[in-house]
Amino acid sequence: MNYTESVNYIHSLLKFGIRPGLSGMNALLHYLGNPHKNLKYVHIAGTNGKGSTSTAISNVLSVAGYRVGLYTSPYVTDFLERIQFKNKPIDENIFAESVTHVKKCIEKCEKDGVVITEFEALTATAFMCFYKLNCEIVCLEVGLGGRLDATNVIDKPLVNIITSLSLDHTGILGNTLEEIAYEKCGIIKENGKVVSSIGQPESALNVIKNTVNEKKCQLIIPCETDIKVIKSDLFGTKFIYKNSECETKLSGYHQVKNMTCVIEACNILKNHFIISDKNIKEGIYKTTLPARVEVLCKKPLVVLDGGHNEDGAKAFFEAVNLVISQGKTIITLAGMMGDKAVENSLKPLFSKSDKIICVTPDNPRALNCNELCEIALKYCDNSVAIPSPIDGVRWALSEISQNDILFCVGSLYLAGEIRTELIESLKNFVDLNYKF
Repeated sequence: MNYTESVNYIHSLLKFGIRPGLSGMNALLHYLGNPHKNLKYVHIAGTNGKGSTSTAISNVLSVAGYRVGLYTSPYVTDFLERIQFKNKPIDENIFAESVTHVKKCIEKCEKDGVVITEFEALTATAFMCFYKLNCEIVCLEVGLGGRLDATNVIDKPLVNIITSLSLDHTGILGNTLEEIAYEKCGIIKENGKVVSSIGQPESALNVIKNTVNEKKCQLIIPCETDIKVIKSDLFGTKFIYKNSECETKLSGYHQVKNMTCVIEACNILKNHFIISDKNIKEGIYKTTLPARVEVLCKKPLVVLDGGHNEDGAKAFFEAVNLVISQGKTIITLAGMMGDKAVENSLKPLFSKSDKIICVTPDNPRALNCNELCEIALKYCDNSVAIPSPIDGVRWALSEISQNDILFCVGSLYLAGEIRTELIESLKNFVDLNYKF
C-alpha cells in the first residue's frame, strides 16, 4: 500500500467503533512480534493538557539529542501529526510500510475471530514505526481513558503523567470524577514514578493518591507556590518555577501548569538520559501546537482554539479575557460535538460576543449548527447558523475590520477543517503572527 491507501485503510476500520479492552491489541501485537516490548516510554493520560505535555517532553528529549517518538491525538491538519519522530511527522513511506505489515497481521487476527479497531491498528502502526526508527524513548499519549486504552499494553514506563482531570467522555469513562480518575490511573504500574498536574479536583486527587499508594509508586505534584508568572499574554508566558526562569509560547496559566509537569517528568528522566536544565528550557520554549489558543493574525486579532470540553473552554476564556476586556467588536465562530457540555462550555464567550456564527463540523458526532444557534441566541441576538465551516470562515472574514477580534472555537475537528482556509484568507491582512 502507498501512503494514501494506508490512511484510507486505517480509516476503514472506524465502522467497528470503540471497543475498550486489551485482548485484541495484545493479539495483534503478538503477530507483529511485540515491537512495543523493545521501547522505553513516558505514558501520559488526562482530560486536558496531554498534547501540550507530551509534545513538550518530546521536544526536550529531541533537543537533548535523543531519537524520540511521539504518539498523540487528534491531528489538526496532517494525519501524521499523530505519529512523530524528533517532533516531525514520520516519513510517509515508513508509515505505509508499517500499515502494510499491520494489515497482514489484522487479517490473521480476523481468522481467529478477533476484530481490530481503528485506534488499535493505528497504535500498533505507531509501535512498528518507532521500532523501525530505533527510538530511544517514546512519549505515548493515551487515546481515551487509560486502563483499557490500546496504549496500555506497555510495561512499566519510565514515568507516568496524569494531566488535568475533569468530566469528559462520561458515556464511556463514567459519570463522576472518581470514576474518570480511576480509568486514567489505570496506566500506573507497580513501583513506578507518577507526576500529577497542579490543581486536580480533590475527588480525583484522592483516587490518584490511593492508586499510587496501592501500586507502591512515587508521586510528584508540582507546588503552586513555587510558580511566579512574570509576563503573560496571548503570545506566551514567562514564569519562574523553583527559582528557574522558563518561557513558553503557549498561552494561558493552564499551560504553565502543564510545563511544570514537563519539568518534573524530565527531572525523573535525568536518571536514564543526559538532560540539562538548558535542554528543558529550550524544549519548552520550542513547543507550539496548532489550535491551542493559536494566534493566526494580530490585526485583526484572529485566535483559533480546539478546547472541546468545559474545562478546555474555560482555559481558553481565561487566556483571552484580557483582550475581551478591551471593548473591541468580538466575532465568534463556533462548532462543537453534540456529546459535550456545549452551553456550559461556550456560555462565557457567547455572552461577550457581538456576533456569533454557528457551524456544523464534518463529524458524525457534531452538533447541528441550528441547534447551536438556538443556544447562541440566548446570549447574543446577532447569531446566525451557517452549515459549512468554510462558508462560516469566509462570512466572518468578510464582516471583520482591522480592529475587530475573531475567535474560532469549539472542537479540534472544527479547527482541522478551517485552519488552512483561515491562514490562506488572512494573507489579505498585513499584520500576521503566523509565519508563512
